[in-house]
Parts: sequence; C-alpha cells; structure tokens
Amino acid sequence: MSSHSEPLKPGKPMSRLKLGAGLVVVLGGAIGVAAYGISARASNADKLQARTQEMAIPTVIVVSPAKPASTTVKVDLPGRVEPHTKAPIFSRIAGYLKVWKFDIGASVKAGQVLAEIETPELDQQLMQAQAELASATANAALSAATAKRWQTLRDTNFVSSQAVEEKRGDLSVKEALVRASQANLERLQAQKKFSTIVAPFDGVITARNTDVGALVVAGGAVGTELFTLSDISRVRIYVNVPQNRALAIKQGDKANFAVPEHPGKTWTATVQTMAQVIGTGSGSMLVQLSADNSNSRLIPGGFAKITFDLARDAALTVPPGAMIFGSAGPRVAVVDAEDRVRIRRVTVAKDNGNTIELATGISAEDRVIVSPPDGIVEGDKVRIRTAAAPAAGGATGARRSN
Repeated sequence: MSSHSEPLKPGKPMSRLKLGAGLVVVLGGAIGVAAYGISARASNADKLQARTQEMAIPTVIVVSPAKPASTTVKVDLPGRVEPHTKAPIFSRIAGYLKVWKFDIGASVKAGQVLAEIETPELDQQLMQAQAELASATANAALSAATAKRWQTLRDTNFVSSQAVEEKRGDLSVKEALVRASQANLERLQAQKKFSTIVAPFDGVITARNTDVGALVVAGGAVGTELFTLSDISRVRIYVNVPQNRALAIKQGDKANFAVPEHPGKTWTATVQTMAQVIGTGSGSMLVQLSADNSNSRLIPGGFAKITFDLARDAALTVPPGAMIFGSAGPRVAVVDAEDRVRIRRVTVAKDNGNTIELATGISAEDRVIVSPPDGIVEGDKVRIRTAAAPAAGGATGARRSN
C-alpha cells in the first residue's frame, strides 16, 4: 500500500472561483430585476393614485349672473272700481213722500227735483210762527207809539224821566221779540225748502229706497237715505299695494287695468293719492287712481286687475338649476379664485320660470355653478367648464338638499 497522496490538479481552484463569480452575477441580476419590478409597480401605484385623485375632482359648469333684460317689472294687483263722486241723499225734515221724479239708472242734472215731501207738522209750525210774528210786530208798534207819547209828556214835565225810560225799555223788548219771531219764521221757511229734494250734482240715480206715501225720517241714519246719486263720468280705482312695492309708486304714475266684463280690453288710470301709511291688518298701502268713463262702459262697484310697470330692483338672474333649496333657505354654489366651492345664501326677488332673479347674495363677477353635483360642500375643489349660455328653466331643475 503506497503512502503517497494523489497530487492536486492545477485547474480545480480556478473552476471554483469562476463558479462563485457566476453565482454573484446571477444573484445581482436577480436583485436588479426584482428592484426594477418593485420600482415599476410603485411608480404605477403612484400614477394610479394621482389619476384617482384627479378623477375625484368634479367638473362643473359655471355661468356669470346676468342683469334682467327689462328695466321694469309688471305687478298685477286686484282693485275695485268706484264712482268718482257718490252721495247718499237724506231728508232734512220729517214727513211723507209725496212724489218721486226719477228711478234707478236715470241721469239727472244738478238742481233737478228728485222728490217732494209732504210736511203737515212743519206747515202748522210755519202758520204758528207767522202768527207769532204778526203779534210781536203789533205789540212792538203799540209800544213804539206809547214811548213816543210819553216822551212828549216828559217834555211838558207831565211825567217823570224814569217813566219815559221804562216805556223805551218796553219798546226794546218788543222789538227784540219781533226779531226773534222773524228769525224763527225764516228758520221754518228754510226747512220747508228741504221738502223738495234736488240733485246736488250731475250723475246717475244708482239707488231709490223710498216710494210714494212712505214715512220720511229726518237725519242721516244708515238705511234712511232716499236716493243714491253717483257721478260715473269718471271712476276711482282703489288698490292695496304690498309694502315692498309701495315706495315704487308715485303720484301721477300711470297704470293699466282690466275688468271681467270686457275681456281683452284695457284702460289707463292715473295715480291720484296714496294713504302714506301701511295698514296693520293687510300689510299694504291704499292707492287711489282715476280714470275716464265718459262712455259709461266701466261699471262702478266691480273688481279690476291693476297692472303697474314698476322700476325693477337691482337684481341678477341665474338659471333655475343653479338654485339649492333646503332647510337653510335658498342658496347657490359659486367658485372662488382658487377653484374652490363657496355656498352663498341668496334672496329670491322673482321667479320668471326660465330664470330666477336674486336680490342679494351674489355679484355680477361671481362664477355660479349650474346644477351643483350631489354632495358638494363648502371648500370642495372643482374643475371649471364655462357654459356658452345660461341653462333654460326646463333643462335643469333646481337642486334640493337638506
């Protein structure tokens, strides 16, 4: 058995070195590939997240508020038509109606006799007053003659001066009685003239509340008028204007009005006077207008629709779809300079159907969002797309929220 070992081959150590180097290269390549894959996946995740965040920002359409096309606004209010002058005619004396001359609907002139009243009691009082005047006149004449005789007697010292003064005093009393009797007679004669009822002005008899033989009561108690006379050549129109429109109406302004009995026909009236106070019960101010009715086509006592062309308040219009209605009241969403949403509370002045007029809350420079997305809140970031024209009322409805 040989004790000598087998000698090492010179090529083996070099082969092991090459094998180690190859393993290192392979391992490095694998690590590089893994690192590249991880880096690529991280980049794709970042891009996906950025894309997701970008897609989460809503795109909205904005419009600029516009001024109303018209500088005036039509306000329709109910009113009533009344005669220009209307007078219930009462009797100043008591008696019985002897005759009436005109019935309802008759046109009369000022001074024409409407009726005559029999006054038997007043006639007796007149006869008594005439008799009293005659008696007082006779007594005064006798007293005057007596005073004259006593004055002559005093000149001859037949009577005293005191007696003469007494006669003169009696004459003064008698003359005063004459004047009183004369005044009483004239008073009764003046009352007698009231037995003839005459028209105080030109007009139409619109009511006759008595007939021949009826008892006539003196005075002006409600329901005791004999006639009602109305001047309908002109009419007055009374209308209650709401408080928010009262200051827009001035004396001399014109208004159109229509009545149900003449469909399609309008008349022009002029504002005459205003009450200058707001009624506590109605919250409105009474306005009186006047209109011509020379053709008698307008019927006093009826209703009318009054149309005022009033100066429009400072307002801006937006599409109905821009409105947000909820418990917080009417609001709109606008976009600020940083493209963030701002919710504004607004005051609606008028709903025109295809546009809504806002009195407060926005300015002409604001960018108003049309059809705000659901869930939009104060401070949200948005992308802007400007609308070519305001949306029509029927295109987009108003949004409602809680």
